[in-house]
Amino acid sequence: MPTAVVSTQGAFTVLRFGRLAAMGVIAALILIAGVWASWSSAQYVMLTKGRESGTIEVTGCGADTCTGPYAPISAGSQARKRVVIENSAAVADGETYTVVMKPGSSEVVRSGPAGILYSWVPLGGALLLASVVVAGGLGRTRAAWVMAGSGFALITAAFLVI
Repeated sequence: MPTAVVSTQGAFTVLRFGRLAAMGVIAALILIAGVWASWSSAQYVMLTKGRESGTIEVTGCGADTCTGPYAPISAGSQARKRVVIENSAAVADGETYTVVMKPGSSEVVRSGPAGILYSWVPLGGALLLASVVVAGGLGRTRAAWVMAGSGFALITAAFLVI
Protein backbone atom coordinates (compact mmCIF):
# COMPACT_ATOMS: atom_id res chain seq x y z
CA MET A 1 0.00 0.00 0.00
CA PRO A 2 1.40 3.40 -0.91
CA THR A 3 2.44 5.71 1.91
CA ALA A 4 0.20 8.56 0.67
CA VAL A 5 -2.95 6.45 1.05
CA VAL A 6 -2.06 5.38 4.59
CA SER A 7 -1.31 8.95 5.73
CA THR A 8 -4.51 10.26 4.11
CA GLN A 9 -6.59 7.66 5.95
CA GLY A 10 -4.79 8.50 9.20
CA ALA A 11 -5.44 12.20 8.72
CA PHE A 12 -9.10 11.52 7.94
CA THR A 13 -9.44 9.42 11.10
CA VAL A 14 -7.82 12.12 13.22
CA LEU A 15 -10.06 14.85 11.76
CA ARG A 16 -13.18 12.73 12.24
CA PHE A 17 -12.27 11.98 15.84
CA GLY A 18 -11.54 15.69 16.43
CA ARG A 19 -14.92 16.69 15.00
CA LEU A 20 -16.76 14.12 17.13
CA ALA A 21 -14.87 15.16 20.25
CA ALA A 22 -15.51 18.87 19.63
CA MET A 23 -19.22 18.37 18.94
CA GLY A 24 -19.55 16.10 21.98
CA VAL A 25 -17.96 18.73 24.20
CA ILE A 26 -20.19 21.46 22.75
CA ALA A 27 -23.35 19.37 23.27
CA ALA A 28 -22.28 18.56 26.83
CA LEU A 29 -21.57 22.23 27.61
CA ILE A 30 -24.99 23.26 26.27
CA LEU A 31 -26.70 20.68 28.49
CA ILE A 32 -24.62 21.61 31.55
CA ALA A 33 -25.49 25.28 31.02
CA GLY A 34 -29.20 24.34 30.80
CA VAL A 35 -29.07 22.39 34.05
CA TRP A 36 -27.08 25.16 35.75
CA ALA A 37 -29.58 27.83 34.69
CA SER A 38 -32.53 25.70 35.74
CA TRP A 39 -31.10 24.61 39.09
CA SER A 40 -30.74 28.21 40.29
CA SER A 41 -34.50 28.30 40.93
CA ALA A 42 -35.43 24.60 40.79
CA GLN A 43 -33.53 23.83 43.99
CA TYR A 44 -35.91 26.01 46.01
CA VAL A 45 -39.02 24.57 44.37
CA MET A 46 -38.05 20.91 44.49
CA LEU A 47 -36.24 20.76 47.86
CA THR A 48 -38.84 22.49 50.03
CA LYS A 49 -38.24 20.66 53.32
CA GLY A 50 -37.31 23.24 55.94
CA ARG A 51 -38.03 26.20 53.66
CA GLU A 52 -40.66 28.87 54.24
CA SER A 53 -43.67 28.49 51.98
CA GLY A 54 -46.70 30.68 51.55
CA THR A 55 -48.62 32.77 49.07
CA ILE A 56 -47.99 36.07 47.35
CA GLU A 57 -50.70 38.35 46.06
CA VAL A 58 -49.06 40.30 43.24
CA THR A 59 -49.92 43.97 43.67
CA GLY A 60 -47.50 45.62 41.26
CA CYS A 61 -45.10 44.73 38.48
CA GLY A 62 -42.08 46.52 37.08
CA ALA A 63 -39.91 45.63 34.11
CA ASP A 64 -38.14 42.68 35.77
CA THR A 65 -39.91 41.97 39.05
CA CYS A 66 -43.31 41.94 40.69
CA THR A 67 -44.05 42.62 44.35
CA GLY A 68 -46.75 41.90 46.86
CA PRO A 69 -47.47 40.83 50.43
CA TYR A 70 -46.46 37.36 51.59
CA ALA A 71 -48.84 35.22 53.69
CA PRO A 72 -47.23 32.18 55.35
CA ILE A 73 -48.51 28.61 54.98
CA SER A 74 -45.72 26.57 56.60
CA ALA A 75 -45.04 26.46 60.31
CA GLY A 76 -42.42 28.97 61.42
CA SER A 77 -42.83 31.18 58.38
CA GLN A 78 -43.43 34.88 58.99
CA ALA A 79 -45.73 37.24 57.12
CA ARG A 80 -43.98 39.93 55.09
CA LYS A 81 -45.41 43.17 53.74
CA ARG A 82 -43.36 43.05 50.52
CA VAL A 83 -41.61 40.20 48.71
CA VAL A 84 -40.23 40.10 45.19
CA ILE A 85 -40.96 37.56 42.46
CA GLU A 86 -39.56 37.49 38.93
CA ASN A 87 -41.83 39.14 36.37
CA SER A 88 -42.38 36.43 33.78
CA ALA A 89 -45.09 34.63 31.87
CA ALA A 90 -45.77 32.68 35.05
CA VAL A 91 -46.83 35.79 37.01
CA ALA A 92 -49.71 38.21 36.42
CA ASP A 93 -50.66 41.35 38.32
CA GLY A 94 -53.54 40.82 40.75
CA GLU A 95 -53.14 37.03 41.00
CA THR A 96 -52.22 34.96 44.06
CA TYR A 97 -49.56 32.23 43.82
CA THR A 98 -48.08 29.64 46.16
CA VAL A 99 -44.39 30.36 46.59
CA VAL A 100 -41.23 29.33 48.42
CA MET A 101 -38.94 31.91 50.04
CA LYS A 102 -35.29 32.00 49.00
CA PRO A 103 -33.30 31.82 52.25
CA GLY A 104 -31.85 35.09 53.49
CA SER A 105 -33.66 37.31 51.02
CA SER A 106 -37.03 38.82 50.22
CA GLU A 107 -37.26 36.89 46.93
CA VAL A 108 -39.77 34.13 46.30
CA VAL A 109 -40.11 31.44 43.64
CA ARG A 110 -43.35 29.85 42.44
CA SER A 111 -43.96 26.39 43.86
CA GLY A 112 -46.08 23.43 42.84
CA PRO A 113 -46.22 21.84 39.39
CA ALA A 114 -46.16 25.19 37.60
CA GLY A 115 -43.08 26.31 39.52
CA ILE A 116 -41.24 23.05 38.93
CA LEU A 117 -41.92 23.01 35.20
CA TYR A 118 -41.19 26.72 34.80
CA SER A 119 -37.87 26.41 36.60
CA TRP A 120 -36.75 23.64 34.20
CA VAL A 121 -37.60 25.57 30.99
CA PRO A 122 -33.93 26.56 30.42
CA LEU A 123 -33.07 22.85 30.33
CA GLY A 124 -35.81 22.33 27.74
CA GLY A 125 -34.25 25.02 25.57
CA ALA A 126 -30.81 23.48 26.04
CA LEU A 127 -32.17 20.08 24.97
CA LEU A 128 -33.58 21.62 21.80
CA LEU A 129 -30.32 23.39 21.01
CA ALA A 130 -28.11 20.41 21.84
CA SER A 131 -30.27 18.15 19.64
CA VAL A 132 -29.16 20.15 16.59
CA VAL A 133 -25.51 19.67 17.56
CA VAL A 134 -26.03 15.97 18.21
CA ALA A 135 -27.79 15.43 14.88
CA GLY A 136 -25.54 17.59 12.72
CA GLY A 137 -22.18 17.30 14.43
CA LEU A 138 -22.33 13.79 15.83
CA GLY A 139 -24.65 12.21 13.28
CA ARG A 140 -26.82 10.62 15.98
CA THR A 141 -30.28 11.43 14.63
CA ARG A 142 -32.21 9.07 16.89
CA ALA A 143 -30.67 10.52 20.04
CA ALA A 144 -31.24 14.01 18.66
CA TRP A 145 -34.93 13.32 18.09
CA VAL A 146 -35.28 12.03 21.65
CA MET A 147 -33.54 15.14 23.01
CA ALA A 148 -35.63 17.49 20.86
CA GLY A 149 -38.85 15.71 21.81
CA SER A 150 -37.97 15.88 25.51
CA GLY A 151 -37.14 19.59 25.31
CA PHE A 152 -40.30 20.35 23.36
CA ALA A 153 -42.43 18.32 25.81
CA LEU A 154 -40.91 20.12 28.80
CA ILE A 155 -41.47 23.59 27.34
CA THR A 156 -45.00 22.71 26.20
CA ALA A 157 -45.92 21.26 29.61
CA ALA A 158 -44.64 24.39 31.34
CA PHE A 159 -46.65 26.57 28.95
CA LEU A 160 -49.84 24.58 29.54
CA VAL A 161 -49.53 24.47 33.34
CA ILE A 162 -48.73 28.16 33.72
